[in-house]
Amino acid sequence: MKHQPMASHVPQDPARGYQRVAVIGAGSWGTALAATLARAGVQTRLWGRNPQVVDEINRDHRNSAMLPGVDLPETLYGVHEMSDALSDVEAALIVVPSRSVRSVSRQVAEHAPEGIPVAICAKGIEAETGLLMSQVAEEELKTHPIGCVSGPTFAHETALGYPTSATVAFPFTYADRLKPQDSPAVRLALSLTTESFRAYVSDDLVGVEIGGAVKNVVAIACGMMTGAGFAENTRAALITRGVDEMKRLAEALGGRRETVTGLSGIGDLSLTCSSPTSRNMALGQQLGQGTPRAECFDGKPIVVEGEFNARSVTDLARKLGVSMPICETVRAILHDGADLGSAFAALWARPIEAEPRAMDLAFSHPATDQAIATLAERIS
Repeated sequence: MKHQPMASHVPQDPARGYQRVAVIGAGSWGTALAATLARAGVQTRLWGRNPQVVDEINRDHRNSAMLPGVDLPETLYGVHEMSDALSDVEAALIVVPSRSVRSVSRQVAEHAPEGIPVAICAKGIEAETGLLMSQVAEEELKTHPIGCVSGPTFAHETALGYPTSATVAFPFTYADRLKPQDSPAVRLALSLTTESFRAYVSDDLVGVEIGGAVKNVVAIACGMMTGAGFAENTRAALITRGVDEMKRLAEALGGRRETVTGLSGIGDLSLTCSSPTSRNMALGQQLGQGTPRAECFDGKPIVVEGEFNARSVTDLARKLGVSMPICETVRAILHDGADLGSAFAALWARPIEAEPRAMDLAFSHPATDQAIATLAERIS
């Protein structure tokens, strides 16, 4: 007799996704998300700053600059005017670099239908304020539910329809608890779900966002050590201890440590730290090989989110009294002029600690001087 798999809990009332969604930002990830929505049968408008990009999307069903070689759904419609993108939509996704979230959110506020949910798909912490991206958006979009979409997602693979998962997070109101099928998180997750894209739901917006912000910094650290000639042991140690730094910061801000073990935390961290497809990993590798920052990426002005997050994440951690030694090491190298070899040697020579936080132990490293001298020389 063939056993049927046990069914998970399903709400009594059927849930339905949004039928009309705007994606604000025609970069690689914005285009990939818009393509996913369109393939799910959602009427999708993709807003882009560049009229040439918008024209190519509508004419050729391509965004060759951002997603070369990817055929986009013919039902995906590109627009250049923000008012056209947001007219009569039920939800919106803001998919722009973290530095642009505030200004773009302000534009969205001028044209978005009253009260529609807005999900932020940028990862980071605003340098000037120490606010998460959702908090930045909340200041500009005061009457809208604000959430985020985050997870281990390379845009090109998502756009090609490779099996991919991400988390949709919104705070849950009392009404959302009673009828989760009507919540913005559930409805947007259903809108994004296709035969290849699987969305999960979370109510821990802080925990999800912290994972997305910190993982970029840890990925630069992994890239630096890989570029310096080290291998899997080193990267595994950095990933694992990077997760601990995520947990500490998330918890300090009211998030749940459990969230960091999910897609937006460990999932995104392991992806970003494992492939030079990640700009953060790639930057770190080049720096670890001794390439000056100005010459990385062949001198092209490539935006690397972790480079900015290294400062904003550690600023916030310092304010909260949270220890984040890996992120502090990356910041010291990128922004404070520290020597890469000496900085990482000092990281490895820190006092010996207990891994379970509850033990609260720390002892002097028995070979501090030797560790610093040996590692600094090897990395240099």
